[in-house]
Amino acid sequence: MQIGLHDVAGQLLRVGVRRGDAARPPLLLFNGIGASIELLEPFLDALDGQGAIAFDVPGVGGSPAPTLPYRPSTLARLSARLLDQLGHQQVDVLGVSWGGALAQQFAFQHGQRCRRLVLAATSPGHLMVPGRLTVLLKLATPRRYKDADYMKRIAGDIYGGALRGAPELVREHLRHVHWSSDYGYYLQLLAGVGWTSLPWLRLLAQPTLVMSGTDDPIVPVANGRILASLIPDARLVTVDDGHLFLITSARACAATIAEFLG
Repeated sequence: MQIGLHDVAGQLLRVGVRRGDAARPPLLLFNGIGASIELLEPFLDALDGQGAIAFDVPGVGGSPAPTLPYRPSTLARLSARLLDQLGHQQVDVLGVSWGGALAQQFAFQHGQRCRRLVLAATSPGHLMVPGRLTVLLKLATPRRYKDADYMKRIAGDIYGGALRGAPELVREHLRHVHWSSDYGYYLQLLAGVGWTSLPWLRLLAQPTLVMSGTDDPIVPVANGRILASLIPDARLVTVDDGHLFLITSARACAATIAEFLG
């Protein structure tokens, strides 16, 4: 993946672009909270031959923080302008966790530009079936990204699945995290306050693949069922893993997504 800085409507974005089959639209990826481009490397490595575009949201990774807070609609518009710069009229879209909200917003706001939609470990937003309170309290601060020992202690509890009792996988996860700033993290949290897709999920016209982990303490699988039931052309696939199944079950997930993208 080639990574560089792009000035998009006055906002610098650290963008990664991977060339792929020119006959297919690239996959635009929206990452989870506090996560930089590198976190999705294991998944992209398994998704062989697929062109991809990912960027660090403002204030995360290598993208400078914005002056003002933003909403998902702001980032959806910024993403569309980035695609204009890169010369792509249409893309497939994948959003994971926090990025799943942004993926839904992009598919709604720029429907003609989103051919197919993949929603992984995500929810309809503010009106969701919540995860465990003890887990959500740990997510309220970015401490896990800054304290490797703390991350190793709590990773199994908050992410579930393969990370339970597997410290070697936690180390692999940490290798792909490049921390930027507390301010950027809290901007992401703030962006999600009050946001929900429930009023317009039935208006999404894209074929949609919803993926949920069966052992996800952050986003219970019930949220995937809600999304799949309300989006007209959607199907739900459950993965026997935790919140980070795109990474810890990368090969199996990549095969499922590659088949869906066709």
